[in-house]
Amino acid sequence: MRVVVRTVSELCITVGTLIVLFVVYVLFWTGVKADHVMADQIDQLEEQWARGAVQPTPTATPGPSAAPAAPARPAAYESGKPFAVMYIPRLGFTWNKPVLEGTATGTLKKGLGHYARTAQLGQKGNFSVAGHRRTYGDPFKDFPELRRGDAVVLTDGTTWFTYRVDKGPYKTVPTDVEVIDPVPRNSGYTRAGRYLTLTTCDPEWGHSHRLIVWAHLDSTQPVEAGKPDALRR
Repeated sequence: MRVVVRTVSELCITVGTLIVLFVVYVLFWTGVKADHVMADQIDQLEEQWARGAVQPTPTATPGPSAAPAAPARPAAYESGKPFAVMYIPRLGFTWNKPVLEGTATGTLKKGLGHYARTAQLGQKGNFSVAGHRRTYGDPFKDFPELRRGDAVVLTDGTTWFTYRVDKGPYKTVPTDVEVIDPVPRNSGYTRAGRYLTLTTCDPEWGHSHRLIVWAHLDSTQPVEAGKPDALRR
């Protein structure tokens, strides 16, 4: 009997240890790896931009009141590759994440993912981006803190694009794909424009629902003009 009790006890200890190790892996190690991977993606972009390996995009007059330009359509993004960097001051002035083409599982481990069927950055339509709420760097962990008027800033190496949040976080279900339509459903927009949609999972450690934020393109300026006001402390 003692042998059985001892065996069961040892088995419970082993299982408990494995569970703890798995939790550490999910909470800590995947985040460490993801941070390194995302930093590497940004480094790749900056190297490309330094070599001039980016298609220039015409811009509007700098300033928060500037009307967004209508840039020529750039070349298609390459699947799984980074093409922009996103900054959201509300989530911290050190918060910056690479944006890659596509939303495949492997892609979202490297940063944020652009829904391939949606508009390109700065173009007319709905530029839509997904990101993990938790695990793999927790890029959108504080997503619920976003508020109307918050800035979401992106750069493609030649242009700064400043979007302003209009609505969200809005809770819906994963099958509600109309949230990334050119004129997204329930966004409050009634006509075509240059929009941004951000999506992530809800609840924090689940995926039964989605949280959505919608924004409009407020202004653009060339990188040579320096950082936009939204990124200046």
